Amino acid sequence: MNQMQQMMKQVKKMQEQMEKTQQELANKTVEGSAGGVVTVTANGQKKIMAITIKPEAVDPEDVEMLQDLVLTAVNDALAKAEELANKDMGRLTGGLNIPGLF
Repeated sequence: MNQMQQMMKQVKKMQEQMEKTQQELANKTVEGSAGGVVTVTANGQKKIMAITIKPEAVDPEDVEMLQDLVLTAVNDALAKAEELANKDMGRLTGGLNIPGLF
């Protein structure tokens, strides 16, 4: 029975560390960009925080280009946020890929 209590303590400690890491990820940011004219900032929880579009990217005659740039920058930022989350959470799980964890 003592081993079970020990294991439960370890699980609880790991959960607390994971919650702390998730909170820290909310404060970390990454940037994705496209064409040097669109920049997207996302946090480590994969939430878009800001989108910056330089005026030269806005061409009323070519809205599709701007849409493609925004899409590319968003995907770039989200991929970097995913990488950041995997790196930070991976330290806790020892590289184990636990589905639904992050």
